[in-house]
Amino acid sequence: MGESPFDLLGGEATGAAKITSLVEKFYDVMSEREPELARLHVCTPDGKVDRGSRDRFALFLVGWLGGPQTYIETHGHPRLRMRHGRVPVNLAMRDAWLRCMQAAMDHEQISGPVRDFLDARFADVADFMRNVPD
Repeated sequence: MGESPFDLLGGEATGAAKITSLVEKFYDVMSEREPELARLHVCTPDGKVDRGSRDRFALFLVGWLGGPQTYIETHGHPRLRMRHGRVPVNLAMRDAWLRCMQAAMDHEQISGPVRDFLDARFADVADFMRNVPD
């Protein structure tokens, strides 16, 4: 894949908006279908993952996928395992997270080479985040 995933999602013109929409759907699906996973985040009174988590994850994904590095400029290196270390991540939690992301990508009609790439990379990262034996 010669172009970055950010470029394949629309680049400067629409990439950030597409990623933001993906994140919104991801957390909506999580709140609806995986409430135990959603409760690991700060939630609104009605059980939806709050705006801060959504905005931060969208900013992270934009940079991670090859777009502007605003997340790193604002928050520093992601240090994913360290930042998630307080949460026991087992196989079931990994799978729940992936189901939410796959549903969001389906909803956003992400397909083709960028979908293949994202499916593989999200699975790799989700597996890397596991920190308890099953």
